[in-house]
Amino acid sequence: MADESTTATPDETTETPLGAASGADSGADSGTGSGAEAETYSPQVDVASLQAFLDGRYADVRDLVRGNLVSHADVLVDAEAMSRDDFRDQVRDVVVDLASTGQTGLGLPEAYGGGGDVGASVAAFETLAFGDLSVLTKVGVQFGLFGGAILQLGTEKHHERWMADIVAGRLLGSFAMTERGHGSDVAAVETVARFDPETDEFVVTTPNDAARKDYIGNAARHGELAVVFAQLEVAGERHGVHAVVVPLRVDGELAPGVRIEDSGDKLGLHGVDNGQIWFDDVRVPRENLLDRFASVSADGVYSSPIESRGRRFFTMLGTLVQGRVSVGGAGINAAKVALTIAIRYADRRRQFDSPREGEEQLLLDYGMHQRRLLPLLARTYALHFAQEVLVDDLHRVFSADPDHPDAGGLARQLLESRAAGTKALGTWHATRTIQECREACGGAGYMSRNRFAALKADTDVFTTFEGDNHVLLQLVAKGLLTDYSSEFEEMDQFGMVRFVAGLAVETVLEKTNVHKLLERIKDVLPGGSSDEWDQEAGLLDPNYQLAMLRFREEHMIGGVARRIQGRVRNGEHPGEVLSRVQDHVMATARAHVERLVLEAFVDKLATMPEGDDKVALNLLCDLHALSTIEADRAWFMEHGRLTVQRSKAITAEVNALCRKVRPIAVDLVDAFGVPKEVLRAEELIG
Repeated sequence: MADESTTATPDETTETPLGAASGADSGADSGTGSGAEAETYSPQVDVASLQAFLDGRYADVRDLVRGNLVSHADVLVDAEAMSRDDFRDQVRDVVVDLASTGQTGLGLPEAYGGGGDVGASVAAFETLAFGDLSVLTKVGVQFGLFGGAILQLGTEKHHERWMADIVAGRLLGSFAMTERGHGSDVAAVETVARFDPETDEFVVTTPNDAARKDYIGNAARHGELAVVFAQLEVAGERHGVHAVVVPLRVDGELAPGVRIEDSGDKLGLHGVDNGQIWFDDVRVPRENLLDRFASVSADGVYSSPIESRGRRFFTMLGTLVQGRVSVGGAGINAAKVALTIAIRYADRRRQFDSPREGEEQLLLDYGMHQRRLLPLLARTYALHFAQEVLVDDLHRVFSADPDHPDAGGLARQLLESRAAGTKALGTWHATRTIQECREACGGAGYMSRNRFAALKADTDVFTTFEGDNHVLLQLVAKGLLTDYSSEFEEMDQFGMVRFVAGLAVETVLEKTNVHKLLERIKDVLPGGSSDEWDQEAGLLDPNYQLAMLRFREEHMIGGVARRIQGRVRNGEHPGEVLSRVQDHVMATARAHVERLVLEAFVDKLATMPEGDDKVALNLLCDLHALSTIEADRAWFMEHGRLTVQRSKAITAEVNALCRKVRPIAVDLVDAFGVPKEVLRAEELIG
């Protein structure tokens, strides 16, 4: 194989000196100095203290998982050395062993051996992403999806029957939602669960090949039960999608009427036994219906406390939001692994002549290498804090008393929207970051022993796990444009178009908090409420950075509303309208989530005690904010919020911030706390 280790050019991009380029927009705004002083100033990071700050309230949980990762570090080697079936069995054994430590059942009820803490459960799952991702996925299927569905959709009789065995890892199961012909469109699944009053059973049937359950984890080899999502039919009437527990195996053999085939080789996650399932009139007791939101009596009467079929469906799916939160967090943590390897490598690998005669220069000293890795590091920190906000929201909503306002529909809808958006940005960030880090390590990064092969292959599916990211961003946009109106849960995308078309644009904007936030923040900027606020504020003023992202979001919301209204009033069908504005819808949702991410970073910094660690994170926050603005500079210039001169000043400031972060970059990745034993990559990081 040709040597691919040449990863940097000895020629840096020509830059205007910081002081000359930025003037009043220099580092003085963040308290880090300006000009030559700013170029030489470097905070001293306390790695242990910063790790504790990042670990937060669940530091003990994260340390438990780190210890377990070290104990099972050999599984990373087994993934390459074992046959597929042997490795799948090895992953199962690791998962069962992890269950014995208590880390996998933290989100399940204490009464059955769990921890009863949803936030702790997500923290454990995120941290598990430092290690083998087949183990992570198997844990997610078993305890998050399968166990979570029985917990959230079932009632006490189901919990008493199965939960203790699930928590202990004695009963392995599957979450059978996705069908061949209906990926993200869960409401349209075709599997049928028909009630037979003569036998007091449900008959579960796969009516055609498009209705087979596809890519189901734990199905091909280990699953004994499955939570199956099917159209519930009682006395000839369909009541929409409900969940029924169906046996897959009895004493190790396929249950009567169940057919399972292995899904075959995958791009990654070779330790997970994905399978496709057909049900040939499989009979299960009526009690196997998970009946928290709907039940069927022995005499065949269907009832539900939620009258609306659409609201009942979305309420059911809303209880499963923890999986989406967990996958997003796992993606962010996988990016931390890649950055830890790449930045540590760049701090020890020398290449080409350095300013010191006879000595080659470290990769991380090159401006281009800093540009490749350090904005990704800053974004990883930003997403970490955004994920922390999301997990706090999840814990609050799921821990709330049913009569508490936080348990209500709006709180859940806001949670679902934030979870969808954070998952999309977090998993896309993982894909981008892992690829960039692989390239930054040259040919050595291509060797499987250095982790990148597994990281790339195993995280690739995260962008479609728990919902395709593009579909998730459309969910975010629907909430923005409709303000989670009372019809929100029953509103499909066409309904959203009709809803927005019936409002004035000013009404759409007035319904958004962004409109009010932007007006408030202008009051604290140098330009006040004038149109010059964005030209007069310092580049490193967080109020300016937030105002820019809020302006973009508000403008995009208004723009999408105008496009929808104009096309509907011209007589276009809602489906055609949606297709024509879909790119604007996606951009609006992304802008909204990027604003939330930056707000989370700024708010977190406000809670941090003064000191060098805070100075370091201020540098990262500035780097993240200005990199985000720079990445969309064309939009800001098109809409009059960046002049050419100021755009150039932002680029110069990003370069300067990279130089300031460079001396502490290794400390910043060490604070992630990725155990060296799971990094592997000995030839890269020593």
